Amino acid sequence: MKKQRISLFIITHNEEANIAKCILSARELVNEILVVDSFSTDKTVQICRELGANIYTRKFEGYTKKKNFALSKVSSPWALSLDADETLTPELVEEIRQAVQDETVAGYKLPRANFFLGKRMKYSGIAKEYLLRLVRTEKAEFRGGLVHETLCVQGKVKKLKKTFNHHSYTDMEDYFVKFNKHTSLAAETMFKKGKKCNLAVLILRMPFEFLRRYVLRLGFLDGVRGLIWATCSTFYTFVKYIKLWFLWQRKRFR
Repeated sequence: MKKQRISLFIITHNEEANIAKCILSARELVNEILVVDSFSTDKTVQICRELGANIYTRKFEGYTKKKNFALSKVSSPWALSLDADETLTPELVEEIRQAVQDETVAGYKLPRANFFLGKRMKYSGIAKEYLLRLVRTEKAEFRGGLVHETLCVQGKVKKLKKTFNHHSYTDMEDYFVKFNKHTSLAAETMFKKGKKCNLAVLILRMPFEFLRRYVLRLGFLDGVRGLIWATCSTFYTFVKYIKLWFLWQRKRFR
């Protein structure tokens, strides 16, 4: 069986707490490690270099552009996309080795297990997400705005069974740092598309947003973490649209 070449690519900014675990989880699988960093001020770049990564420095202009730049630097037939706070399991590594032998497939969706505040979420709508992360390089591209980018591929897509892990938000301070960044980027994306915010509709919508996450998606079965997740996710929606409203107010009174 001929070994297929795979490149791992990651985008980073101040990820010294996570990046080593991410790279080490995939290092035995891949032939190339690419890191696109946006001027980290911690030891992220040093750690990546010590682990054998090829490093590119690029100003942050949104997740879609940054990840497409990373993808453009891949030299292998297969490309594996991971975030710095994600890790492969040994079982998934072995499954990927077998999967890339199939010449009829252009991409694979991988099941992601999400951890929140140190514990795996078994419900809340995020227990197991299937995300397209392993693709044939020449047939793939990222689409989207400044945030919530989507990896797309031309051709047949299949699902793998073994999970990879997402250790997001180690504490609430970490959560709100990312919360502030992502709500701002989401509001800016909507603003550029001409989307408006109706404050009355937004206020009426919030209770249903919470019930959808906490009741319909069984967030209450995740205990206190489920409650926190449902509450903060609802607040995320509220803040995103409030920031959009402020962008239109700023334009109106210039």
